[in-house]
Amino acid sequence: MDNSIIVREATEADAYFAEIITHEMAESAKARGTGIAKRSPDYIREKMKEGKAVIAVTATGEWIGFCYIESWEHEKFVANSGLIVSPAFRKTGVATHIKRKVFDLSRKKYPHAKIFGLTTGLAVMKINSDLGYEPVTYSQLTSDDNFWKGCQSCVNYEILMSKDRKNCMCTAMLYDPEEKAKEAAEKKTHEAKPENFWGRSLRGDNRVFERWVKFKQFVLLKGWRKKDESNDTKKSSFFSFLFW
Repeated sequence: MDNSIIVREATEADAYFAEIITHEMAESAKARGTGIAKRSPDYIREKMKEGKAVIAVTATGEWIGFCYIESWEHEKFVANSGLIVSPAFRKTGVATHIKRKVFDLSRKKYPHAKIFGLTTGLAVMKINSDLGYEPVTYSQLTSDDNFWKGCQSCVNYEILMSKDRKNCMCTAMLYDPEEKAKEAAEKKTHEAKPENFWGRSLRGDNRVFERWVKFKQFVLLKGWRKKDESNDTKKSSFFSFLFW
């Protein structure tokens, strides 16, 4: 990443970037053909004021990227949401730095919370994996209705609801601090378990994970479009057995 790029915690003084941030979020969702929870400029400003956001800017003050934190179920869960990078600075490595910074901020503010995310982007999945996230089922995420209401603006919301919020086009990933602490303790006593399939796949060969994502999307879309409940049940069971 260019040394002239600064990635830091956002403050109330960054509020004037809120309009461009929300605009780029919406444009990015359109380009991908999927959706992210729409947020208003006022909502982004509030996150900055609360110290629950990370921003990337140039040394001259040009906006580059952004991500924010949301907590759920009395701070039992934390989501790093709304990751967005200006088109001119994509594929420069800045997204990785933003994700690391917002992850560190989440751990600082909510040290005992499980950190999770939903994404369709392979690059984000790889970054999450490097931070210690693992792919999980939707049932392992927050059950807070307000979180799932945020998906209403997504083009795939009907698919999500048809699956009773148990699956959708996004991949769920989770960082569990308790599990990580156990793993660290096991390593110290030379009893660490071999790295699992997902850890090896995401950190080693992204092509394996990419094929899995494509297969997941194919199964979900085909089952949803046909509206065949019995067939859909079989596919869901097979999918859960094979990949979860």
